[in-house]
Amino acid sequence: MTRDREEAFRYDKMVEKALRGVVKQALQEVVDEGILEDHHFYITFFTDHPGVKVPNYLKERYPGEMTIVLQHQFYDLEVDDEKFTVMLSFNNVPERLTIPLAAITIFADPSVNFALQFQ
Repeated sequence: MTRDREEAFRYDKMVEKALRGVVKQALQEVVDEGILEDHHFYITFFTDHPGVKVPNYLKERYPGEMTIVLQHQFYDLEVDDEKFTVMLSFNNVPERLTIPLAAITIFADPSVNFALQFQ
């Protein structure tokens, strides 16, 4: 059985899935070990992506994309195969965010000059 061109290998999708696995593993290591030394993550994501759960006032303030920083003041980070959840403070109000890995557009750890950008 042969595949036509539209069913051909989608290496771009394979690479993106593998790189999202890097994000998942980095977050899971923070869950397991805590954030180490000077590491911190900048995570940019689509606020209107299916499965994203952020308070309405944040969606209104950031209607397309939003960037969060995981460094010192975040709590209850949980990671699974599809998403992560984290508690962050906005103007001293704690809020739980749920972000599917597929919603992430940029993941960066400036402490080691590492960044990934997704399509």
